Amino acid sequence: MNYRTEDGRAGWAVASKKAQMSGGYILNTALRSAMGEAKVTPRQLASRVGVASKTVERWLTDDRLVPHPRNRADVSEALGVTEEMLWPAAVRSTIKTGPDREMVAVYPYRSACPSSVWAQLVSDSTSDIFMAGFTNYFVWLEQPNFLATLRRKADEGCRIRFLLGDPDGETTRQREAIEDTALSVSTRIRITLENLAKLRSAEGVEARFSAPEDGPNHVSLSVFRFDTQALVTPHLARLVGHDSPLMHLRRRDDDGMFDRFAEHVEELWTRGRPVA
Repeated sequence: MNYRTEDGRAGWAVASKKAQMSGGYILNTALRSAMGEAKVTPRQLASRVGVASKTVERWLTDDRLVPHPRNRADVSEALGVTEEMLWPAAVRSTIKTGPDREMVAVYPYRSACPSSVWAQLVSDSTSDIFMAGFTNYFVWLEQPNFLATLRRKADEGCRIRFLLGDPDGETTRQREAIEDTALSVSTRIRITLENLAKLRSAEGVEARFSAPEDGPNHVSLSVFRFDTQALVTPHLARLVGHDSPLMHLRRRDDDGMFDRFAEHVEELWTRGRPVA
């Protein structure tokens, strides 16, 4: 890639010269290469990430400069590569030990988790996709052509399950009174049911309503499992799902965080009744 600065000089040459003049800092060649592959200039990347162009140029000219985690995530998404590739030292410094090493990331709001994370988890799943939110409504809106993706995954042998709340159940009615939103809980569940009806011909796609006695436990905790990774949302008081926090987990140990949440939704599943 050979972009030009505002004064017409070759950008990468300027970056190299700056690096030499600033004490021999080492260029971030991984970032440079990823931008070249994506055909993205520093100015374009800065616009996507929400920083100044000079900030991107500093990242390029000194690999010791590590962006804020939020900026690293945005850069990775914009360029289609992992943070580990662009800033390996920063990732290594956050390696955890003990039970908390299963925690990949945390978000104060579910809506703060990039949709690309959900898409990648679905794409990488080969054996088990388990959507155990109470409505699972949002995935049909946020994931492009999600029906076709699920159908393809099912055709490839991946087991796909949806655990839903009963749209006519007491827990649903109580939750609707608490949320008091125009798009009611029962409506959101029925939207998921309408989409699942289009997958009836697909082998390996199953759907159940949680048992009435499990309704309070189900509505208060959403677990979305993708093989050995999971996204977990504990629902806060009167807040809807996208305003509640989210944890991204990856299984590392027996009886760890991942297993605890996975066992929880498996128990709900065993007592659930099939969607007609």
